[in-house]
Amino acid sequence: MLASVAVSMWLPVQSTVAVLLLVGGFALAAVGIYAASRWVRKPRPEDVLDHALRGLNDQHRLYHYVLPQDHVLLDPGGLVVIEVVTLEGLFMYREDRWQQRMPMGRALRFFLEEGLGNPTARAQVEARSLANTVAQKLDGAPAIPVDSVVVFTHPNARLEVQGTPVPACSPERLKKNLPLGLPRLPQATYDRLRAWLDSALPPSARSV
Repeated sequence: MLASVAVSMWLPVQSTVAVLLLVGGFALAAVGIYAASRWVRKPRPEDVLDHALRGLNDQHRLYHYVLPQDHVLLDPGGLVVIEVVTLEGLFMYREDRWQQRMPMGRALRFFLEEGLGNPTARAQVEARSLANTVAQKLDGAPAIPVDSVVVFTHPNARLEVQGTPVPACSPERLKKNLPLGLPRLPQATYDRLRAWLDSALPPSARSV
């Protein structure tokens, strides 16, 4: 981006080069900020979720970044896809629509950060996708319930939500929004499911 400014000042006839440098610089900045937001910014989503779910019994296992779905909880009654939103601001769900009010600092970064979109719809899509994958991998096993929940992990995120199609909450309320009352899976099915999930774990992966 600085090179684009330099070309514009000292080689004005090379306007096309300046534009290409500007576009390329902006694209690289966007990729860098997105990667930093996902992998560098603290608190990291997996740490927040680990802390929020601390205290669940050893029949629960939390898998991070080992499936196409970033965060998946194995529960004695099935699976839960946890869709994470790491943005700050005020988030509202009214009349089947998500809205947001962002602080000035984030407004200045709006075009460089991942947008809110529709996190509940994403959670539902990911849950259906995981359910299809499990049905294929555990061919012949009873149907395994796959639910979803949306968690806003940024400490400065505030929620005003009513009637969301799947639960949407802060980390502090995550346990209360889990479908913990489902009938237990048959032990053999649970063992197969856990073994399949564990087989995806690299040595450095975290699960609790």
